[in-house]
Amino acid sequence: MNARRVRGAVAVLAALAITTLATACGGTETTGTAASAGGDKLAEVRLGYFPNITHATALVGIEKGFYAKHLGSTKLVPSSFNAGPAAIEAVFAGAIDATYIGPNPAINAWAKSKGKAIKIIAGSASGGVYLVVKPEINGVEDLKGKKIATPQLGNTQDVALRYWLQEKGLKTDTKGGGDVNIIPQENAQTLQTFATGDIDGAWVPEPFASRMVQESKGKILLDERDLWPNKQFVITHLIVRQEFAAEHPETVKQLLEGHVEANAAINADPADAAKTVNAALEKLSGKPLKQEVLDSVFKNITFTNDPIASSLVGSADHAIKIGLLEPVDLNGIYDLKPLNEILAAKGQPAVADK
Repeated sequence: MNARRVRGAVAVLAALAITTLATACGGTETTGTAASAGGDKLAEVRLGYFPNITHATALVGIEKGFYAKHLGSTKLVPSSFNAGPAAIEAVFAGAIDATYIGPNPAINAWAKSKGKAIKIIAGSASGGVYLVVKPEINGVEDLKGKKIATPQLGNTQDVALRYWLQEKGLKTDTKGGGDVNIIPQENAQTLQTFATGDIDGAWVPEPFASRMVQESKGKILLDERDLWPNKQFVITHLIVRQEFAAEHPETVKQLLEGHVEANAAINADPADAAKTVNAALEKLSGKPLKQEVLDSVFKNITFTNDPIASSLVGSADHAIKIGLLEPVDLNGIYDLKPLNEILAAKGQPAVADK
């Protein structure tokens, strides 16, 4: 399904997730501006990302110096965020120029700005999301009356869980009622509440899914890849501020060169990439992942330049069907021309916006 020809969706709750165009995210934004140093040369470019394995492209690109290599005299200024809404607030405020982010925040940003704020310019990661439950839960019928966590009301995993349950004939509501009680909470908190028995499971991304299995004897009830054609769906992609891209197209292309090289490095040597990512996570959080968790996580995620556009549209359609989203035209949300020029120069196939 072509994203240029279909109707997508935007969260009714987007106003809660994205404040105003002048509101920067608290505590995580990078101050200053990406002031021009003449022509398309900038003093700096500000890149957002999350301290998650699903953002390994960014972590490897930063740690290995791939972005810096291609940006040349333009300094890379990375900013770490813990949630999509905060990153989008920073984009809207002009506090960052580009960011790695999940699909629903990108849709929300596109709709909130009436298609003027952002463009999706590359894919980054696919897969790595699971429904992990207590060992005694053996099927969807056992979920009735149970408490299942998601990272945030209306976020990508929350929509996926609600839609899946609806397809299975189970009702939910946004207040935690219904046949299955959905409890939105931060992923780090989910690790604790699952260990203490306060929740019965969670629909979460890596590395939290593997940690629930290995640290608290959780069981994988569902791999989200099994719900998508060819077992592929977008979990992370790269977006850029439209204003920034229009003013500095060469800088955007240089950023993409680093992005492509980072994904190539991950796929060429996953073991080395895992070590690099773990070292980066230790710097950010003060605590590395255990080796067995790290090994499991990297087997569960595909790192790709393909944004898997059809799954973005699919996610939006799912959200409409569960009543969390209202229609929005996604025509033009992708700008893959610079990425495809880079891929063509390397003899690699183009990626599509459909």
